Amino acid sequence: MPKSFEELPVWQKARELVKYVYDLTKKDPFRRDFSLVDQIRRSSTSVMYNIAEGFERGSNTEFIQFLYIAKGSAGEARAQFYVAFDQKYITPEEFEKGLLLCKDVSGQLSGLIDYLKGSRLKGEKFKKQYKGAKDRFEEMTRQLNIQHSKFNKKDSAAGEG
Repeated sequence: MPKSFEELPVWQKARELVKYVYDLTKKDPFRRDFSLVDQIRRSSTSVMYNIAEGFERGSNTEFIQFLYIAKGSAGEARAQFYVAFDQKYITPEEFEKGLLLCKDVSGQLSGLIDYLKGSRLKGEKFKKQYKGAKDRFEEMTRQLNIQHSKFNKKDSAAGEG
């Protein structure tokens, strides 16, 4: 697994989608439809942001949840490309490229979700759970010794009085 979200191919593709959306929405007549510009920018950046936030959570369960949110945002952006095309804000070629980017991101997200669901690893947060038997035994012994020493102090203090 990559050490940072920037190393994830799906995050890199989402970043490419964001750049493409920003480039398109700076051109006339698209740029004058403030509502659609705001919506498509928000949905495309949401894909990128949710991949990053989920990765940083350190738990595969949370990561998967954020990947599903990112997948929904990719679908939202794809729908917004239809609106932009129907309003003749973008050319057929720009439309096709936008759809392709959204579908590619969505497909990669599905693949990553499936991979994580099938993985035995729980994520960075839970690395302690995968200690060896020797480490678990030593930790239990330390805890018992601490409890035992507390118990002995109580007994010795009670016997001195």
